[in-house]
Amino acid sequence: MATVQNANFIQYGRRAGKSKPKSAKKARETENDSEQGVMIGPMAALDGTDLRQIKVLPRQEWDRIQQSLHSNEREMERIRQVRAEKEALHAESKEIVQNWSNTIAGQRQMKLQARKLREAKEEENRVKIDIEEAQFQASKRKEAIEKAKTTQYYQTDRIKSFHGALLLTEVLKEREAQVELKKQKEASSVGKDQELLKHYREEYERGTIEDQKNAKDRYLERKKVAEYQKMQTREHDVQREKEKVDDKREGVELQKLAKLHEWEQKKLEEVRKKEKMNIMQSHKDHVLNKAAIHALEEQKEEEEEEEIRLFAAAKKRMLKLRKEKEAHLFKEVMDHKDRMTNRLAAQLKQKVDDEDVRIKKATEEKEMKLQREIAQKQEKLQQDLAAITAHRNEQLALKEQKTKEDRQNALEHQEMKLEADQVFAAKQAERRKNQRETNKKLQEFHLEQVNERAAKERGGREDDLYHDEKLLQLHSIEEEQFQQYANKVISEAKKKDRNPYPLYKASLAGSGGGRGPQFNGKGGIRPSYLTTDGYGVQLPNNQRSTTESIKSKSDVGDASVAKKRLGFVW
Repeated sequence: MATVQNANFIQYGRRAGKSKPKSAKKARETENDSEQGVMIGPMAALDGTDLRQIKVLPRQEWDRIQQSLHSNEREMERIRQVRAEKEALHAESKEIVQNWSNTIAGQRQMKLQARKLREAKEEENRVKIDIEEAQFQASKRKEAIEKAKTTQYYQTDRIKSFHGALLLTEVLKEREAQVELKKQKEASSVGKDQELLKHYREEYERGTIEDQKNAKDRYLERKKVAEYQKMQTREHDVQREKEKVDDKREGVELQKLAKLHEWEQKKLEEVRKKEKMNIMQSHKDHVLNKAAIHALEEQKEEEEEEEIRLFAAAKKRMLKLRKEKEAHLFKEVMDHKDRMTNRLAAQLKQKVDDEDVRIKKATEEKEMKLQREIAQKQEKLQQDLAAITAHRNEQLALKEQKTKEDRQNALEHQEMKLEADQVFAAKQAERRKNQRETNKKLQEFHLEQVNERAAKERGGREDDLYHDEKLLQLHSIEEEQFQQYANKVISEAKKKDRNPYPLYKASLAGSGGGRGPQFNGKGGIRPSYLTTDGYGVQLPNNQRSTTESIKSKSDVGDASVAKKRLGFVW
């Protein structure tokens, strides 16, 4: 029996009210339902359970709910089982079929295996060939490196100078051979001088005759050229005479043209003068016409002024008539006004007596009104003065309060300023402290840098010493190799009967190619000494055996370690 608490399903039976006691029939029905259905609620399996807390579902509904809840999981489990079965069958099929040779897949597998074996064999052959090629290339590289080293060694100045000395020995040998050959030729040509002299004399005579013939041919050729030049000169003279005649004729024509041009210029000048005269006459006529026009204009202006004067006179007469008419009308109006004034005066005289009473009454009312206004003004003035006094007192109180507030604000501002000064002083003290700490750290950093620089310099000096020592070792090795090579070449030169003196000079100990003394402390370098003139050539080293004998007799010592005379003898 499944028990579910507080499930949200449909409830069967009573939902509220008292639970009635169960009868025997009801109990039997409940037992049947427990066999056929499911009770849902807290402690559904215990006796004395409240039926209002129990939910009863049919078995079919319960199975349907369970199936709907777990349908996806069941479907996934079914799919996994089907897939696992298929994979197992496929693996079993492959296991059975993979060794068959009469199938397409088996044949393909056999071809692939054969191909793999063939490729593996070819790869082994290729690897073997690559190894052989690598060994061959390594040997070639080694040969090239050795050749490059030999070439580079032969390109050094010392080897070049030594090879130059070797070439000089060959040249000396060749010169000796040539001198010997010359001597042999001279000895063999003693009896042949007369024949040679005769031959040379015949050659000289034939050459003289040929030169005379050539000189005669050249003379004839020059003569022809001179005649041709004379003919050209005559032709040029004729051409110049012809050009002179043409120039004269052209000059005459130019003179005629110049005269014609001068005549045309004169005619043009006369025409210009006539035009100027005509223009001047036209100008004079224009001036006369202008004077006449000016006179006509003045006459017309006078006529217009006369008309204006006549119009002004007529206008004055009209104004005069208008004034006379206005004066007449004004006189009539004044007469009418006088008549009306007299009539009104008569009427007013009758009303004067009645008006005296009214005037007196109005005067009294006016005085009373004036007194009231004066009293009101006095009262208003008293009120204004009281308001002014109150306002002044209020302003004085406000001013005094403001003065107190300003004094209080000034005191507060002074206190704030003192506090700010104290804060600033504290910050300045802290800043100075930080600055001292920074300076201390900077000093320590500078000290570390100085120590590092000193250690670096010491390391550099040690490296320089190490490199110098290595360089000395290399120089000694090179010197040993060079001496071996030089001794071998000198021995070969001696075997071939060459003069070995240049080779001895070139094979002296000390690299550098100079003629100075050898420095033993600098790797055996032999420096060069140049002259101080504008040529800057190297000083010679003319040293003989007498020099060494003189040095041996005097207390000179080695020039590199001497302290008295520095190796010099005088």
